[in-house]
Amino acid sequence: MSVKIEQFVEELQRSRRNSIALIKKLPEIPPRHASLSRPLPEPLRAYLADRTLSLYTHQAEAIERVRAGANVVITTPTASGKTLAFNLAVFEGLFENPQATALYIYPLKALSQDQLQAIRSLEEGTGVRVEAAVYDGDTPQHVRSLIREHSRLILTNPYALHQYLPWHHKWRRFFKDLHFVVIDEAHSYRGVFGSNVALLIRRLRRIVEHHGAKPRFILSSATMANPKEHSERLVGLDFEVISESGAPRGPKYFIFWNSVADVNHSVHRQTSDLLAQHIRSGFQTLCFTVSRKLAELIALWAKEQGLGGEIEAYRAGYRPEERRAIERALKRGELRGVASTTALELGIDLGGLDAVIISGYPGTVISTWQMAGRAGRGREPAIVTLIAFENPLDQYFMKHPEKFFERPHEHAIIDLENPHILLGHTMCAAAELPLQPEDERFLGDGLPKALKSLERQELIQKTPKGWVYRGLARPAEVVRLESISERAVQVLNEGEVLETLDLRRAYEEAHPGAVLLHRGETYLVKELDLVAGVARAVKEDLDYYTDALQTVGIRVRKEMLKRATKWGTLSLGDVKVVEHFIAYRVKRYDQTLGLHELNLPPLEFETTALWFTLPEESSKRVMAAGLDWAGGLHAAEHALIAMTPYHAMCDRWDIGGLSTPLHPDTQQATIFIYDGYPGGIGIAEKAYDLFERLAETTYELVRDCECEDGCPSCIYSPKCGNNNEPLDRRAAVKILEGLLD
Repeated sequence: MSVKIEQFVEELQRSRRNSIALIKKLPEIPPRHASLSRPLPEPLRAYLADRTLSLYTHQAEAIERVRAGANVVITTPTASGKTLAFNLAVFEGLFENPQATALYIYPLKALSQDQLQAIRSLEEGTGVRVEAAVYDGDTPQHVRSLIREHSRLILTNPYALHQYLPWHHKWRRFFKDLHFVVIDEAHSYRGVFGSNVALLIRRLRRIVEHHGAKPRFILSSATMANPKEHSERLVGLDFEVISESGAPRGPKYFIFWNSVADVNHSVHRQTSDLLAQHIRSGFQTLCFTVSRKLAELIALWAKEQGLGGEIEAYRAGYRPEERRAIERALKRGELRGVASTTALELGIDLGGLDAVIISGYPGTVISTWQMAGRAGRGREPAIVTLIAFENPLDQYFMKHPEKFFERPHEHAIIDLENPHILLGHTMCAAAELPLQPEDERFLGDGLPKALKSLERQELIQKTPKGWVYRGLARPAEVVRLESISERAVQVLNEGEVLETLDLRRAYEEAHPGAVLLHRGETYLVKELDLVAGVARAVKEDLDYYTDALQTVGIRVRKEMLKRATKWGTLSLGDVKVVEHFIAYRVKRYDQTLGLHELNLPPLEFETTALWFTLPEESSKRVMAAGLDWAGGLHAAEHALIAMTPYHAMCDRWDIGGLSTPLHPDTQQATIFIYDGYPGGIGIAEKAYDLFERLAETTYELVRDCECEDGCPSCIYSPKCGNNNEPLDRRAAVKILEGLLD
C-alpha cells in the first residue's frame, strides 16, 4: 500500500499542481509501551493477553492516576486508545468493589450505542459483570426501572441527564455508590452548549454528594490548547492532564487543496471528483462535507462516475438502523466511500480507512485533526486532503499552510458567569433539592444574585430547608442546553414541529422567505409569527439558499478592563447591542440571485465586547496614503471577526462586530467585537486576552491576499448589512500594521 499511496500523491502533485498549496508528509511514529506499578486484576490481564494488547504509555499513566484518586483528562490524538484506557481504569474499580457504579456521558445518542458494544465486549471478555445499558430518551419505559436497579454502568447524554436529575430519588441505588463519571469527547462541550453542560455537571455532583458519593471524573478529549482549564471549568474540580501519546501512527500525507485555483469547477464538484479518484485508485475514503444536502450531492456525483454501489451518503436524519448498516459496511470494507456530515467526526468506531477528504475547513484545528484521525490502518500510510473554500479562514491556511502544523490548538471556551444560563440552572437545582447558601461551591458566586432574581419573579421560595422551586412549568423543559434565550420559535410544517430555534437563530434562519434545511430537505418559510412564537414552512425542493443581513448599534455600558496597544487603547466591558435584520440575500453557490427586504423588530440584548480605539494620527496616516479610513476600519472589523475562530473555539456566527470613524461613547474611531448571545459566553474575553495574536494573524490574512480591492477570501462578510461597502483592503493593512508596529 505504501508505494501505491506515494504514487497517487505524486500523480496528484503533477496533474493538479495549481490546486495544491502544500503536501506534507507526517513521519511514522513507533509505539511506546509501559507496565503498571501493580498488575491489573486477572480477568483484565487475561482479556489483554487474549488480544495480544500491551498498554501504551498514556494508557498506563491514566490507569495509575485514576488509581491514585485523581480526576484525569486524556487528551491524545484520535484512535490512540483513549477508550480502552478509561474502560480498564473503570472496570478495575468495578471489579474491586462489587457495589461500585459508573456513569458514562456522551454528546450524542449514536455514540452511546456505539460505545455500549465495546463495553459489552469487555464485559463478556473479562467476566466482570456490570450489566451495561444505555439510558436515554429512546430507552423503553418498561426497562428503565430495571436499569436503575441493576446496571452498574450506565451510558447517557447531557439532554437525558438534564431531564432525569429531578427524579434522582429513583436513582438512589446507582448514585450512592457512584465511583466514576466518564465524559467522552469533552472538547465538544464549549460555547453556549458547554456552558450549560458545565452547570449541569455541577448539579449532578450536588445530587450524588447528597446521596453520599464523590466520584472521580475521567475526561477524554481531542487535543486542545487548554485541557486543564477546560476540564476544571467543565466539572468544577482539579484535573491532571495526560497528553503524551504512546500509540503508533503510520506515515500520513497531508494535502492542502485550494479550490479557488480551479475556476471551471465548483468546490463541491472538485470534492466529488477527488472522492471518485480516490476510490478508483483503491483507497477506502471518508469525505466530510459541510451540510446534509452536500453529503447527498457529493455521493451522488461520485456515483455517477461509475461507482454506483461503492459509495453512500451518511447524515443525521437517517433512521438509526440505516446509519448502523452504513457504519458496519464501512468497517467491514464493503463500502469503498462515504460522504458524510460531521456526524462521523466523533468516536464511532469505523476501523481504519486509507484516506479522508475534508471539504471546507471545519472551523477548528481540533475538528480537522479529529477528522484526519479517521485515516490510517495501524502503521499503514494514509492520505488526508483539506479542500479550502473561498472564505477568509480557509484561505489563511492556504496562504500559510505550515501555520496549521505549527500553531497550538484552539482554546475551548466555557462561561460560568453568564447570568441567563446561571438563572436557568439555579431554577433547575432548586427543583431537584432545596438550595442552601453553601451551594455556591457548585453554582458559583453568582448564586446569591440569581436567587434574589428568581425570588422577585416568584419562581422560587425560601423555606426552612432552603430555596425551593414554586413555578408551574418543569424547569428542565424550560431550560434548553443548546441556547440562552428564553424566547423560542417553533418551525411548523403541516402542523408538525420541525425544529425549535432561539429567537436570534429564528431571525437568521426562519424569517419570511428563508430556506431552512432540515434533515436534508429544504423548506421555504412563509410566515414568522413572533407573538405566537411560530414560523410556518412548506416543503419545497429548492436549489438556492438564503443569508440574512443585519446592521448593528452598540452602546458601552461599563468598561471593565483596558490596556494600551501600539496604536490605541484596547478595552473589554459590558455593552448593549441592537441588531436590525434588514434584508436577506438569495444565493446559488456563490452567485447572488436577489436581495429582499425584511421587516422585523430589532433584537436588543446586553453582552460582553472588546473594542479598540484609534487616535486621530492613525486616520491621518491612512488618509495621507490616499486610502479610505472608514473602509479600512470596516475591512479590519470583518477580517478580525473572520479570524477570531482561529484562536477561540467558536463559530464565526457566534460573534458580531461594528466599526465607526467616531463612536458616541468613546469619541474616537472604534472597532467592536461582541459575543452574539445575551450575557456573553466568554469569546470576547478570550479574544481580549489573545488580541495581539489575533491582530497578527488578521494582518497576515489581509496583507497576503492576492486580490486588489478585497474579496470573500479576506474582508468580505456574508452577513454585512451594508452590502460590504465601504471596504478598503490596503487601508485595513495599514490599520492592522499599526496595531503590531
